[in-house]
Amino acid sequence: MNTTLSVIKADVGSIGGHVAPSRQLLDTVSRHVAHGLDGLLSDYFVGSTGDDIAILMVHDRGTGNAAVHELAWDAFRAGTEAARGQGLYGAGQDLLIDSLSGNVKGMGPAVAEFEIQERSNEPFLMFLADKTEPGAYNLPLYLAFADPMNTAGLLLTPEINKGFRFRVQDVNYTDGDRLIDLNAPEDLYDLAALLRDNGRFVVESIWSRHHGDQAAVVSTTRLQNIAGKYTGKDDPVMLVRVQKQFPATGEILAPFGIAHYVGGFMRGSHVGPLMPVPHGTTCSYFDGPPIVSCWGFCVHEGRLTEPMDLFQHPFWDLVRTRAADKAMEIRRQGFSGPAMLPYSELEYGGIVHILERLERRFSIRAARTVEPLRTAESVS
Repeated sequence: MNTTLSVIKADVGSIGGHVAPSRQLLDTVSRHVAHGLDGLLSDYFVGSTGDDIAILMVHDRGTGNAAVHELAWDAFRAGTEAARGQGLYGAGQDLLIDSLSGNVKGMGPAVAEFEIQERSNEPFLMFLADKTEPGAYNLPLYLAFADPMNTAGLLLTPEINKGFRFRVQDVNYTDGDRLIDLNAPEDLYDLAALLRDNGRFVVESIWSRHHGDQAAVVSTTRLQNIAGKYTGKDDPVMLVRVQKQFPATGEILAPFGIAHYVGGFMRGSHVGPLMPVPHGTTCSYFDGPPIVSCWGFCVHEGRLTEPMDLFQHPFWDLVRTRAADKAMEIRRQGFSGPAMLPYSELEYGGIVHILERLERRFSIRAARTVEPLRTAESVS
């Protein structure tokens, strides 16, 4: 059967700063989404990581469906009112417009969804990251879907041996979705050349070259491109199908053991390690570090199993310790060099105003005239 999986995420209020939503806020959002079971949704799940709430909805109406998106939007609006009633910080922060027209893409919330033909068993993973940008998934996806050093299935499994097609989006282009399709392994170096720039080029989706089925989808919303100013980091969500004609669950998870450095952290303006955490984990050190959680599900005839918390395993405790060490080490550099994002990526306006003010104080020193070198030949 055709099934659509839609995950829509937003930050609409948090306790103690950019930390975590309240229980009341989560319950309000969940109760509102439950109304969708009356003919719109076949199932749903609501979870949180850091200060973000994600709504996973299962239905048969395809991607970008206005009614499905409106349900999530209204749930976040109800959550915003609950947050305001509690005096939570940043109530409604990610809802950048007053009213919804069509679907929520480009309105503030992060969206990742795909329509699939259900296999007899359909396992998939849902990732939710906080205090970072969509490009945070670039390296894990590259390793999981293109590197046999990480994914043994690329060598061992005929169904994925043909490789995958990466659709990459230039998120700095604001007049539409500027996309390019690159094949692995043929275009591997070209793909690496783009994905090294997490702030501009982002994996938008991945497709099997054996069956043509979609394997992954990432939210690519850049909030500063919508609001014209910093309103919070993008905090991307991602859906990934696993097993059989796709990499195994463990092959998708393995790259997160690197705790690789990503943009985000405090005020969305620094660099920090991406720490894999259990779902519901709050933010803490330096408003971070950047964190990612992962839920594992199976969907069958439109119904979800209970979720598995895949970063709760004891193995990831060691990774979290390493990530904490990496976070503290780079924070020792403060504002210097790679510890802070370059000017083009800074999302707070204060430093821009400082540079504008200092611009008037710069002066141009006159170039000194250099006498030509006198040689014995020139003297004679």
